[in-house]
Amino acid sequence: MLVTVVTTWFPTDRHPAHAPFVVRDAQAIQEVADVTLRLVHLIPPRDLDGPRRIVHDGLEVLRIPFDPQDPRTWRAVRAPLSAALRGSDLVHSMAISSLIALRFVRVPVPWVHTEHWSALTTPSSAPGALRRAIPLFRRLLRRPDLVTAVVEFLARPIREERGARPVAVVPCIVDPIALSPRRPREDGRLNLFSTGSLIARKDPHVAVRTVAELRSRGVDAHLHWLGDGPERESTQVLARDLGVEDGVHLHGFIPPDQVMEMISREADIFFGPTRADNFFVGAAEAILAGRPVVLGATGGQGEYVDARIGELIEEQDPTRYADALLRVDERTRELSSEEIAATIGTRFSSATVGELYRAAYGTVL
Repeated sequence: MLVTVVTTWFPTDRHPAHAPFVVRDAQAIQEVADVTLRLVHLIPPRDLDGPRRIVHDGLEVLRIPFDPQDPRTWRAVRAPLSAALRGSDLVHSMAISSLIALRFVRVPVPWVHTEHWSALTTPSSAPGALRRAIPLFRRLLRRPDLVTAVVEFLARPIREERGARPVAVVPCIVDPIALSPRRPREDGRLNLFSTGSLIARKDPHVAVRTVAELRSRGVDAHLHWLGDGPERESTQVLARDLGVEDGVHLHGFIPPDQVMEMISREADIFFGPTRADNFFVGAAEAILAGRPVVLGATGGQGEYVDARIGELIEEQDPTRYADALLRVDERTRELSSEEIAATIGTRFSSATVGELYRAAYGTVL
């Protein structure tokens, strides 16, 4: 069976850390579902700085210029995308912006769509202009034969839009890793790690204010943020203004394998004061590395965070986050990496997710 994956979210040379979950999903489908898979990346023209056909981590990729924010590229995508779909037994689109391009083509075979977009569950997380377009985007979700969502939290608004048409939950892939013992705490420090882009939705400012709150209580707290983004400078300025610059470490982009190595070696607690997430891959990765978590409550992370090893906070309040961090630190000090990781186990493994996609394909076929 030939499956053509169509996505606007995919790594590029300029943005190597963009949407790694799309790559993982495609690889799992290819390995578990026993299909021939080809991938179409609808890439903004400004990022198309190489050949149209590439191989990325074992995936054959055709890159077609398309920008969901530039209507001039919309109709131009019709001919090359239609050609790319020919011969497919099934089309699998990923990311809601890919549905804009698919508006202009006929999909003549069974069609599965996978969705991650946080604005569907938390509209306030989207910029103003994009927020006004959310009802239009939601209507695009009616077209595919089946839509998968990464958590039940996201599946609910999709079901509201699709009515009786099928919606399934297929989580992001987070594979178990070789575990390292937790860090000894003789140095008296509390090392908080967070991952992801430095953007307002991830709220690095609240993270910095929480470090300041902990230090005001005599806790030698250090925040390590692995990732970069537009809030980097303002986060540094805030840390300097609050007098905690020596406790806020913005490491920039770190390759994924090194991220897990750093968390396993140095993290005491994963701290993600997100304003809105759906799955929150970084938090699940931290748990599977054997580290407890304190997270913002808005999102689907409550579907997998066991109360024994983490807490979710409903307000962006540094005092409440600081209280939770100290509680979680106290009650998890004696838990091993293995005990923490076991709260998720293989629920999000490549094999599990691949089987769920195979079942989704069976439904539409």
